[in-house]
Amino acid sequence: MAFAIKAEIRDPRAELFAFAAQKTMYGGKHIAAGDTVFLFASENEGGQGLVARGAVISAEAIARKSGVIRQTPRVSVTIRRDALAVRPLGRRELKHLTDWKDGEPGTELNFKFYRQATDKIVGISDRTAAFLNGFF
Repeated sequence: MAFAIKAEIRDPRAELFAFAAQKTMYGGKHIAAGDTVFLFASENEGGQGLVARGAVISAEAIARKSGVIRQTPRVSVTIRRDALAVRPLGRRELKHLTDWKDGEPGTELNFKFYRQATDKIVGISDRTAAFLNGFF
């Protein structure tokens, strides 16, 4: 399974990215070493969307807090960049894709990243991973 992360990315050209205690949704908690990850620089933090693709070199689940009933699973990951995006893909390009049941890769990304604007790690379909590979 491939994954995508939307987070603050200050230097998209960095060789390594470390993200501590990231919120996970849509299967994002299953991220593991060796997985492919597409990195989106969060527009909430001044980023422009898809910036890089990389491979997870470490992933560690964060223990849940005792006594708290509803908690979003969190994971800390380190990712080694292997490619930089050559075409833009972000909120502006995806916002018109709102037919949540059409099965299109762009719609999947809009739903998982921008319906709720929080930064997060999400699992993505093979079709969406293939779509994203076209941006490199």
